[in-house]
Amino acid sequence: MNAVRRDPDAFAFQVMLGLCLIWGIQQVMVKWAAADIAPVMQAATRSGISALLVGLLICWRGGWEQVGSTWRAGLLAGALFGIEFLFIAEGLLLTSAAHMSVFLYTAPVFTALGLHFRLPSERLRPLQWIGILLSFAGIAVAFAGGVSLADLSGPMLLGDAFGVLAGAAWGATTVVVRCSRLSEAPATLTLFYQLAVGFVGLLLIAAFSGKLTHVSLTPIAVGSVLFQALVVSFFSYLTWFWLLRKYLASNLAVFSFVTPIFGVTFGVLLLDEPLSLNFIVGALCVLAGIVLVSAEQWVRRRLRSLLGQR
Repeated sequence: MNAVRRDPDAFAFQVMLGLCLIWGIQQVMVKWAAADIAPVMQAATRSGISALLVGLLICWRGGWEQVGSTWRAGLLAGALFGIEFLFIAEGLLLTSAAHMSVFLYTAPVFTALGLHFRLPSERLRPLQWIGILLSFAGIAVAFAGGVSLADLSGPMLLGDAFGVLAGAAWGATTVVVRCSRLSEAPATLTLFYQLAVGFVGLLLIAAFSGKLTHVSLTPIAVGSVLFQALVVSFFSYLTWFWLLRKYLASNLAVFSFVTPIFGVTFGVLLLDEPLSLNFIVGALCVLAGIVLVSAEQWVRRRLRSLLGQR
C-alpha cells in the first residue's frame, strides 16, 4: 500500500535547501580540482565509489531480485547517466561552473517534453508550455552574452552547449526510468544501475582519451572526489529519494531553481568567475521557466490564491 505523501513542512524545506546547496557546489568542486584530476576521471571515480556503497546497501536492504526484469532499462539509464557526466566533464573544461550549473538544470524541461509524448497522464499544461518557451528563450539570450560573430565557434559557447546536452541526457534518463519497469523498482537499484554503468563507460573513455593518468593526489583532488562520491552521489541522492517517499514531489520541485542559484553564487565567490549581463538575464529566464515546468501545480495554486484574495 502506497504511503500518503504530504505537503513539505519546515523540516523538508531545510533539508531541500541543504540538498540544493550540495548540488549547487558540485560543479564548482569539479572545476576547482580539474588541474589535478581530469573531470572525466573525477566522474568515473566518484561513480565507482558510490556504486560500491549503493551495492552494499542493496545487499543489506534487498532489491537485487528485480534485476532480471529491469536490467535492459537499467543499462539504458546508466548509459544516459554516463553521457550526462561526460558532457559535464568536457563542458567544464571549456566554460564556467556558473554557466554549467544553469544549463545542466534545464533537465526538468527536457523531462517534461519527453514525458509529454510518452505518457498521456503527463501532458503539458499551458503554464508548462510557457515555461519551456521561456527556458529556451533564456538559453538563447545566455548564449548570446558577450559572443561576437568571430567567437561563435569559441570554447565557452561549446562548453555551454555541452551543459544543455548534459541537461537533455539527464532529462532522457528520467523519462527512461518513468516509462520502464524501473519506475516500480527500488530507488537504490535504479541509482546503482546509473552509477555502475556510468563508472564503466566513463573509465573506458578516460582510458582511451589518455586522461586515465591525469591524476595528482592533492588534497583538492581527493577532497573533490570524496565529496562527490560520499556526499553528492550517495548521501544526497538517497536523501532525495527518502523525501520523495514522504512529501509531494510537485511541491518539492519548486526548489529546482535554487540549485543553479547556488552554483552561480559559488562559481563567482570561489572561482572568481565573471558574469555577463546577457547571461544573468538569460539565466533568470531559464530559472523562471524551470519553476513553471517542474512546479506547475504549486504555481497554479499560488496564482489562484492571489487572484482569490483580490
